[in-house]
Amino acid sequence: SPQGSLLYLDALGAAFPRALARRGTALLHWTPGCPRAPAGWPLPTLYCTPALAGTLLSRAAALRVQLLFALRQRALHVLEAGLAAELHDALVALRTEWPQLAQELALGRLSPQPGLPEGVRDQLQALLTPDAARAAELRAECTRGFEGIALRLWPQLEVVVVRTAYGTERLYCDALRQADCQGLPFYCPFYQAAGALLGVNLWPVEPAPRFLLCPDWAFCEFLPCPANKEPRTVLLDELWEGREYGLVVTAQPGEYRCHTGEVLRVVGFHKQCPIVEPVRRESQMLSVRGESIAEEQFCQSLCRTLKMWPGSRLIDYVCVESSLLGDASGPSSPHYEVFVELQGLRDLSEGQRYKLDQCLQEDFPVYKSFRFKGSIGPLRLHLVRPGTFPRLREALGSPLPMPRVLHEEQLLRLIQGSVIS
Repeated sequence: SPQGSLLYLDALGAAFPRALARRGTALLHWTPGCPRAPAGWPLPTLYCTPALAGTLLSRAAALRVQLLFALRQRALHVLEAGLAAELHDALVALRTEWPQLAQELALGRLSPQPGLPEGVRDQLQALLTPDAARAAELRAECTRGFEGIALRLWPQLEVVVVRTAYGTERLYCDALRQADCQGLPFYCPFYQAAGALLGVNLWPVEPAPRFLLCPDWAFCEFLPCPANKEPRTVLLDELWEGREYGLVVTAQPGEYRCHTGEVLRVVGFHKQCPIVEPVRRESQMLSVRGESIAEEQFCQSLCRTLKMWPGSRLIDYVCVESSLLGDASGPSSPHYEVFVELQGLRDLSEGQRYKLDQCLQEDFPVYKSFRFKGSIGPLRLHLVRPGTFPRLREALGSPLPMPRVLHEEQLLRLIQGSVIS
């Protein structure tokens, strides 16, 4: 919706006056085969990153090229990403690849790399010029370490714009705030579901994103939660503040009354239009016996467990219900398999691994009851090697929020092949 993009740009410019400066925004967003900005349409005068870079079929190559063009522009005002995970992964790549990136800046050349076709590399390289001074600055700042690296590399940076920064995507935002992006505000401008733009965040400086649902962008219906025996949808003008609703959308041709699996909470109204906060994705619930543990609640239990593993920091995680493993799950009762990447620990004892199952039992009485009866087996925890989750996001094939419960065997095999403990 052009209206949504204009509302976003107006709110961004009002809160951060220099944010709309010409070529003052670096875009880190993977859109394989189709150039598209999270703002809703291509804005070539706004971005210093070429649209062609985001269309590469390789996610890793696309983000690396976009990062290189961002590093060329010292006078950035905005770092923009489609997903918090994209910015996170790009800055993780900076930590390991900065010597090569500095060399490319100094020479004005783009090195051959997997996923970057030679013809595309030639087109992108034509946009580069040697910049020895900027390369030297990059080397100096990276040598100092990476805490607050964003503001040191781009001292005029005002805000980080991330299209999706709610739910467990906040895991990446929190990691960025604590390290690379220290001192920078985060702004999540859009709420999208079922491929449609449904709402816009008009309050950029507020820490928790909330979205104004606009009535003419799509036809939305709402299922009150918890559902009744005979559920009936309600419309925008029938919503109540403080209540939660499942979202049903009719927006795309051929997709009539699409149940998105997303639950929203109404937190207020703006000129009679509801303001909502996303609460959970029902498709990402863990449930092997009907216990229904929501992704955010599971994440809270996992973070509580981390405090019992001294020296560890959570990088990422994903879960699998044992039914997806088939015969490989063995004769045990249905259970969860959890794959985590940790910083600071390479192994966990069986007692440490059991702490997560123990926390889940303390936090969810229904789960505890099933565990006591033996209807649900003990959780199995696996550690995976660094770099696993960026490869998993690439295997998803499109820029979607990170799933927390895997439902595809192909993705399961990828994560199982990365287990180190």
